[in-house]
Amino acid sequence: MENGAGNGAATATVAAWNFAPNDALLSLTGLSVRGVLGRVKAGMVEDAGAGARPVVPLGHGDPSAFPCFRTAPEAVDAVAGALRSGEHNSYASCVGLEPARRSISQYLSRDLPYELSADDVYLTSGCAQAIEIISSVLARPGANILFPRPGYLFYEARAAFNGMEAQYFDLVPDRGWEVDIDNLRAVADKNTVAMVIVNPGNPCGNVYTYEHLAKAETARELGIFVIADEVYAHLTFGERKFVPMGVFGSVAPVLTLGSISKRWVVPGWRLGWIVTNDPNGVFQKTKVVESIKSYLDISSDPVTFVQGAIPQLIGNTKEEFFNKTIEVLRQTADICWEKLKGISCITCPSKPEGSMFVMVKLDLSCLQDIKDDMDFCCRLAKEELVVVLPGCAVGYKNWLRITFAIAPYSLEDGLDRLKSFCLRHSKPKEVI
Repeated sequence: MENGAGNGAATATVAAWNFAPNDALLSLTGLSVRGVLGRVKAGMVEDAGAGARPVVPLGHGDPSAFPCFRTAPEAVDAVAGALRSGEHNSYASCVGLEPARRSISQYLSRDLPYELSADDVYLTSGCAQAIEIISSVLARPGANILFPRPGYLFYEARAAFNGMEAQYFDLVPDRGWEVDIDNLRAVADKNTVAMVIVNPGNPCGNVYTYEHLAKAETARELGIFVIADEVYAHLTFGERKFVPMGVFGSVAPVLTLGSISKRWVVPGWRLGWIVTNDPNGVFQKTKVVESIKSYLDISSDPVTFVQGAIPQLIGNTKEEFFNKTIEVLRQTADICWEKLKGISCITCPSKPEGSMFVMVKLDLSCLQDIKDDMDFCCRLAKEELVVVLPGCAVGYKNWLRITFAIAPYSLEDGLDRLKSFCLRHSKPKEVI
């Protein structure tokens, strides 16, 4: 039997396989920060042994590994208590545990002119799943969403996966990365269903004023709603304070996306939310709410014991923790701003006032043998063990996104290495 099977396998003609991968997925890696950073780090060989230079991670927004950004002890106690209680080992309802949703609604209502209820909140596995859900809810042939440029391309990846089109409106560097309203109107059409506003800004580090956000009336005029990505809510350290887009929910309906990932510095806990800021009930009338619930019925849930911890996590975390995080970000933003001024081939149009990032322009004319922003970042990683995100990953070729949410000493080291790299690759000055 064994020999016969072997002989048959050797002589038989194999039929064509009936399976193939989803082609849409094969082209989406370039729209993923993770995927692009993987390419940047591919040629990097870390130093070994005592006294070796550490890798400086200036490419992503996860400062949780650094002690100065460690989460609040109250948050840890809340999760540990929820786990030890034995009350959160079961499946949760598709929209999330009611006490968690009620706590989040009360937490967000502090900054709004109206009260949210638990029924306005839908829990997700981080903000990434919230984006995934909204993209699926809106998907229909020919529909498009307006995204900011530069922006977080995960939105485009999810839209493309769902067969939707992406249209881009420009953010203006010289005006603190404000939305170019005229450009936004020009790119919108009859198939536009929503626009995305990220505030505080990823990747730009901007914070929008009340007056600028009040231009939500543009969305109402276009017959679309606003997707407000506020995952960096309250992480502001400049003159401007955070204003939630939900303040203007009666002007145009707003779906607010958020999470505990950034303010509590726990991205691995994967607890986010979608919130309907919609006093006029537009989302109910158009069945958007019904579609969100339907999607949640067929998707995975955030971990139940983390959901169970939310009331204590929100209720018990002291303001001192948030203030300390803001103070460290203020310090590192200052370091970044000052040190970038001393690098001749890099221009920073505005000092960051929020989130964990700053966008800087790369002047390739000052450099030799550097083709573009991706080449710059790959060689920087290989030569200096400094990881920076190329601007192409956020829709802005030949720019760089730099993360300053790391320990101050590591940031200074990384920016000094960045300067050394630029000096080493600078074109020699012409002798007159």
